[in-house]
Amino acid sequence: QVQLVESGGGLMPAGGSLRLSCAASGRTFSTYGMGWFRQAPGEEREFVAAISRSGISTYYADSVKGRFTISRDNAKNTVYLQMNSLKPEDTAVYYCAAHQAIGILTTARDYGYWGQGTQVTVSS
Repeated sequence: QVQLVESGGGLMPAGGSLRLSCAASGRTFSTYGMGWFRQAPGEEREFVAAISRSGISTYYADSVKGRFTISRDNAKNTVYLQMNSLKPEDTAVYYCAAHQAIGILTTARDYGYWGQGTQVTVSS
């Protein structure tokens, strides 16, 4: 089992950058595929980005492609989401999630472990 704790959220003007971190507990972090999701008020949770166990493969939602970068450091049990060129529509609670399947997953229900979320607010 893995426990996830996100950090790095905050308030930024449009065009700014933020880096979210997600620290995982346990000694088997490298056996989990990881993902970032977000949920705006009144909206469903949506996929943002995912990364494979090794970090070699990544996948992004079209809405963030070219602006966000997911990465991981298995030695530090941490996954990151670098967010550049932020837009007001990026405002949401961002969640880190983990799964034990092989490959990249983009559906929230396929992830078995979730963090508590971190708020990102982008002002116009």
